[in-house]
Amino acid sequence: MAKLAFLGLGVMGYPMAGHLQAAGHDVTVYNRTTSKAEKWAAEHGGQAAATPALAASSAEMVLACVGNDDDLRSVCIGDDGAFAGMDDGTIFVDHTTVSAAVTRELFEAAAGQGISFVDAPVSGGQAGAENGVLSVMCGGTQDSYDSAEAVIGAYARICRRIGDSGAGQMTKMCNQIAIAGLVQGLSEALHFAQKSGLDGRAVVEVISQGAAGSWQMANRYETMLDDHFDHGFAVDWMRKDLGICLSTADENGASLPVTALVDQFYKDVQKLGGGRWDTSSLLKRLQAMG
Repeated sequence: MAKLAFLGLGVMGYPMAGHLQAAGHDVTVYNRTTSKAEKWAAEHGGQAAATPALAASSAEMVLACVGNDDDLRSVCIGDDGAFAGMDDGTIFVDHTTVSAAVTRELFEAAAGQGISFVDAPVSGGQAGAENGVLSVMCGGTQDSYDSAEAVIGAYARICRRIGDSGAGQMTKMCNQIAIAGLVQGLSEALHFAQKSGLDGRAVVEVISQGAAGSWQMANRYETMLDDHFDHGFAVDWMRKDLGICLSTADENGASLPVTALVDQFYKDVQKLGGGRWDTSSLLKRLQAMG
C-alpha cells in the first residue's frame, strides 16, 4: 500500500480518490474548494491539504483529475504546485483530459526535477468512476507506467500503456471522436422513430441486439426517451474535448468532418441552455428543430 495524493475532487476525482483509500492506500486530497476536500476526508478517512504541494509532500505517487490545460498547470507548477512538494523518483499520474501538448510540456518539466509523469485520461463517465470500472489509456515511460498500473487498478476495468508521453491523451481523443458520431447517430435514430410513430423502446430492444448496438445505446436510450439529461458527461466538457481533437487534427493533418459537425451541434445544444446536460442531449436539438 502506498502514500498517495489526489488532486481534484470533481464528479470523477471524488469517487476515484475514495477507491484508492478503500484499497488501503494512505490518501491526502487537495481541491480548489477546501470544504470539498474536508468533506471527502471526513467521509473516507484520509487527509486534506491546503495546497497541491502540501498534498504531494512525502507522497510516493500524486494523481490528478482537474478541468483543463490551465487547471493542470496550476496544480503542477509554481511554489504551491505538486512538483514543488514531490521527491526525486516519485510519479505524477494525470487523469485529466487535456491536450497532448501540455502533457509533453509537463512531462519535460517533471523530468527536470527527477519526477516521472504518466498521462492517463479515463473513459466511463461518472458511473464508471463511482463503480470503479473506468477505461484508462496511458502514455509515458514503461517503468513509470508499470509502477502506476497497480494503483490505477483501484478504479479501472482496463488500464493500458499506449506509448510515450502524450499517447494516452491522443487515445482519449480517438475515444471522444468515436463517441461524437455514435451519439449523433443514436439521436437521429430515436428522433426518426418518434416521428414515425414507433415505440422507441421496442425499436431499441430489437436493433440493439444487432450491428447497431453500442454502449451509448445500451446506457442512454431510456433516459433519452424519457427526456432526462440532467446526468452524465456534460456538453460543455464534450465541447472542450472535441476542441482539443479538432485542434490536434489541424496539426497532424487528420480529417474529422463528422466530429467538426457534431461539435457545432453541441454548440446548438449550449444555445438551448443545455451546457450542463448529458451529451446524449443531441436528441433535444433535433426535437427543437421540429
